[in-house]
Amino acid sequence: MPVENCSSSGQRWPENVGILAIEVYFPYTFVNQEKLEEFDGVSKGKYTIGLGQKNMGFCGDREDINSLSLTVLNKLMERNSLNPMDIGRLEVGTETLIDKSKSVKSVLMQLFEESGNSSIEGVDTTNACYGGTQALFNSLAWVESSAWDGRLAIVVTADIAVYAAGSARSTGGAGAIAMLIGPNAPLVMERGMRSVHMEHAYDFYKPNMSSEYPIVDGKLSLQCYFRALDQCYRGYKEKGRTLYSNPHFNLDDVDYAIFHTPFSKIAQKSFARLMFHDFLYSTKGSGSVEERYQALAEYRNLKLEETFQSEVKAKEIERASMKCSQKIFDRKVLPSLYLAREVGNMYTPSLYGCLASLLFSESIQELRGKRVVFFSYGSGLASAMFSFQVSHDVTSGSPLVKLLESLKDIPARLAARKEVEPVEFLKVLALRENNYNKKNYCPTCSDEDLSTGTYFLINVDEKFRRAYKRKPEQEAQDGCMEL
Repeated sequence: MPVENCSSSGQRWPENVGILAIEVYFPYTFVNQEKLEEFDGVSKGKYTIGLGQKNMGFCGDREDINSLSLTVLNKLMERNSLNPMDIGRLEVGTETLIDKSKSVKSVLMQLFEESGNSSIEGVDTTNACYGGTQALFNSLAWVESSAWDGRLAIVVTADIAVYAAGSARSTGGAGAIAMLIGPNAPLVMERGMRSVHMEHAYDFYKPNMSSEYPIVDGKLSLQCYFRALDQCYRGYKEKGRTLYSNPHFNLDDVDYAIFHTPFSKIAQKSFARLMFHDFLYSTKGSGSVEERYQALAEYRNLKLEETFQSEVKAKEIERASMKCSQKIFDRKVLPSLYLAREVGNMYTPSLYGCLASLLFSESIQELRGKRVVFFSYGSGLASAMFSFQVSHDVTSGSPLVKLLESLKDIPARLAARKEVEPVEFLKVLALRENNYNKKNYCPTCSDEDLSTGTYFLINVDEKFRRAYKRKPEQEAQDGCMEL
């Protein structure tokens, strides 16, 4: 039966704890993936069709993890007119480390100095692309705990995804997302519907502290991703069967599904795999079920684990599953991929970029009351599947209406970005690489390649201390806030 809405002491939990507001930030500059294909001399369609990408956002040397986080947090607070004194927890999820000790969260405390609020819990959480999800879990749990003092929490997820020259470079990107957490939310965490899978793997990791480039085993990383997906979905369905007394709980009970998206094509492959999972565990002999899975009929007696044993067989099953799931994918997943295709892999914010895309792509009537399932994955590895329920309240001025309205400007902001040619893109990456972790350094990229309201790096002094400034909303440069 569902979990009771009260603690063991009899004190009631806050009602409808979840996400109250979302803010999205992405770089002003981007490179076109079709042009990058031609520049790199790869087969036409490798990045655009094979990976499902359109453009890739990237940062110059004036932006780092601190500046991205400052920008998105400040925008969240400004857009929602938040009183800094009302924030009691702030946690950052990131894998873009520029200091082995000092947290990004501690840098963000500069935005609370004027208010005098230094009583804010939380630090950074790190495990590849999973850190933001754990920060979200931690913040939700804080609101539902005896430690909660009635204030709100904020989760900041931010990363800069860059790769050394090679096939992985096209899967880069950058961005930041901030989420306001509290009770009476328009997106409510579905209590009890969470499945977690963790294991030890060297599929993607960053042991070299003198470089921001990761070490990647692409083939192993995909295997780990799908193995984690299998385990999480199996556990998630079991939770659904138990909590809702539904022995057939499956994708029919899911209105939307979003995935960690290092590249857009993986979301389609992931959804197809969930359908194959449902097929293997569906009731044999049911006419309607068998018709739905007709292209998979020959694989009826296969075990899920066997799909990892033969690469040829795995590809066959993947193609058949994608064929079966295409129409449902178009309805339940495709609306979530807008940002992923335009910005690329944001690492930790990736999953929540998919959430934002879903929310501004679908109408409020389509979204009301729906269940959205999330699959979060971070190499190394950590993963989870969980779900949120969208509020039914679509009346004027409701929290859901306010949340959706705040995201409607994203397509226009994407369209206003500056396209950079591949040769210039590589020059910027070389600049970042050559000056990574330097002291006594002043960035050289132009601040004209930054959106208004963006925080940017001024300099790194002789003790590696970083100073930032905010690009004003108006053209006039006076009054620029320095940190």
